[in-house]
Amino acid sequence: MKVLVANLGSTSFKYQLIEMSDETTLARGAVDRIGSPESSCTVEIGDWKDQRTMSVPHHGVAVEACLAQLTDPQHGCIKSADEVDAIGFKAVHGGRFSGVYRIDEEVLAAMEEMRDVAPAHNPPYVAAMRQLASSGGNIPLIAAFETDFHQTTPDAQRYYAIPKQWSDDFHIRRFGFHGNSHRYIAMRTAELIPGASRVISCHLGGSSSLCAIRDGKSIGTTMGMSPQTGLPQNNRVGDFDPFAIPLIMEKTGLSLTEVLNKLANEGGLLGLSGKSGDMRDLEAGAAEGDADCQLALDVYVSEVRRMMGGLLVLLGGADAIVFTGGIGEKGAEIRAKVCEGLEDLGIAIDRVKNGVAEGEMAVHSETSRTQIWRIPTNEELVVARKCVELLGK
Repeated sequence: MKVLVANLGSTSFKYQLIEMSDETTLARGAVDRIGSPESSCTVEIGDWKDQRTMSVPHHGVAVEACLAQLTDPQHGCIKSADEVDAIGFKAVHGGRFSGVYRIDEEVLAAMEEMRDVAPAHNPPYVAAMRQLASSGGNIPLIAAFETDFHQTTPDAQRYYAIPKQWSDDFHIRRFGFHGNSHRYIAMRTAELIPGASRVISCHLGGSSSLCAIRDGKSIGTTMGMSPQTGLPQNNRVGDFDPFAIPLIMEKTGLSLTEVLNKLANEGGLLGLSGKSGDMRDLEAGAAEGDADCQLALDVYVSEVRRMMGGLLVLLGGADAIVFTGGIGEKGAEIRAKVCEGLEDLGIAIDRVKNGVAEGEMAVHSETSRTQIWRIPTNEELVVARKCVELLGK
């Protein structure tokens, strides 16, 4: 069985084609600048790399372009699109739908209900799903929602302190996200660290969240109702007092929609630094003495530590802390700063191991009671497995 896993942005389509018999990646690629006169279509199949420029007006055409490369007569890894058994979407927010579903009008309607809660994610996913569903193809379309892994969190971690009827009637609660990544870390740590029942998964990247995992299940996470919450994101605000919004509107003359748009697109690390939300740019700027870049780094690390502290209490301690995601995997200095000064809590990082860590690697010191690991995530594999499981039913 072959599953094409899709990760969508408003103007991008990234994918992996996975052979599920041995869970190997046959191909990976991307289509960028969707909607522009010239879009870039790239693919890697073994040693073969191909890049084409063509007009890709919408995501439906992006999938067609991707399939054309995968079926390339000379270098392709499949003979026809009929060999693809499913397209699995790493869908973000389904509101009342939290799980894995064949995509139909009811699922799409639920996603549209949450479009204002996940404005950067749901609209492009819904548009692409509709385009593909209407194209007449026979490939099953499946949504594996990021909120699924967090359905095991107890009510005390899911409810806000608002009138309970709002929570129940309007689905206003802490959903949590990055579920496919946190699920992978839960599965992989069980294999790498037998007996580690209490794990804190740190998915740090352009979008970041932490998750408390007990016996392979999520019992708490840092994101809430929307992907705008929790840790500061690269350009999204993170946790923020809603009662500051009327003051901002009064002082700036901006409308509510304009303020929310700025918080969602000009906040986070970008807003703090005034320059970039990319961790590499911030570290370079801080090294050159830019105080605002340093502030953005300090706030990010401080928030990771603050929220990790809450999850440590929730779990009653941790057997393992795992760093994953773009920053979690590549940011040796961020990992070191997050763990700095925690020796009395039994958390001690080895600076030498941490500085050279690659792949799956333990980076804790010999004196650390808590294991600290760098583990690259594999969200696509989790989505593919979920697709196989659903189709098997």
